[in-house]
Amino acid sequence: MAYRCIIIDDERPAQDLIKAYLDVLPDFEVLAQFDNAIEGFVYLQNNEVDLMLLDIQMPRMSGFELLKSLQKKPKVIMTTAFREYAAEAFDFDIFDYLVKPISQERFLKAISKFLHFQDIIKPTLADPYSFQNAYLFLKVDKEQVKVYLNNILYIEGLKDYMKIYTETEMYIAYERLGFMEAKLPESKFVRVHKSYIISIDKIVTYNHDSIKIHQSEIPIGRTYKQSFLQKIEAEKGYN
Repeated sequence: MAYRCIIIDDERPAQDLIKAYLDVLPDFEVLAQFDNAIEGFVYLQNNEVDLMLLDIQMPRMSGFELLKSLQKKPKVIMTTAFREYAAEAFDFDIFDYLVKPISQERFLKAISKFLHFQDIIKPTLADPYSFQNAYLFLKVDKEQVKVYLNNILYIEGLKDYMKIYTETEMYIAYERLGFMEAKLPESKFVRVHKSYIISIDKIVTYNHDSIKIHQSEIPIGRTYKQSFLQKIEAEKGYN
């Protein structure tokens, strides 16, 4: 199955160049191209997208404003003429930041990074018992460590790395929190804060401001509060 891509850039030549780079890759399909972020937002509400190639400075809505508006984001590679936004861009857990003019070599390096993350095992939950045995390999120091998802209590993101808290120990993995958010099953995990993803099954108590897991109190971010509470109510069968 091909990776489903969209391109959002207000410059048509830049769109065409990115599409040409993707067209030569057998595992990538460009579903749509947009010259503004608002049309891209509308498309994302009704379509599944694996990878978004996104410009930053565009009329009416910037690339950053688009990312802030999305509850569920595809994986993102930024494409821009401005170097100075890189630090802010990586706060959105993007995969890479490409500065125009973008060479094919540099573009393929970004795609290679994207594909590397897809190689990490993602559990299949069609079998209700499969979650008990599902795991991910995470880079901890110089080793790839197997972490069983059922043992994860919560994950804390700290810029360029994250802490995975399990029932027995804590791991420091050199990945961004957005990487884990994309890999974990939505039925079992939920992002509740810019810096935290929690296991729904491990919740002890919660209120509108925080969640207790094991002996830890996790804050609920304002941006994530509504979606978290809706998800929990749905799990309880109230919806």
